[in-house]
Amino acid sequence: MNTVKEEAIESLKTLDENATWDDLFYNLYVRKKISEGLADLDQGKYVTHEEAKERLFNRWKLSGQKPA
Repeated sequence: MNTVKEEAIESLKTLDENATWDDLFYNLYVRKKISEGLADLDQGKYVTHEEAKERLFNRWKLSGQKPA
């Protein structure tokens, strides 16, 4: 597993020469969120596709809106 510093360096290497600070911070943010999501998966913290659909359907039902 790479350290945060190594991940940041890899992010810098992938950026275009004309990248902005916003591009850099967005790239780092996305990498962080992906890393957190993979860690959650490893710990069994996820919902199935069917469970996600059911949760959304129930939310729509409670709001009185029709699902698209």
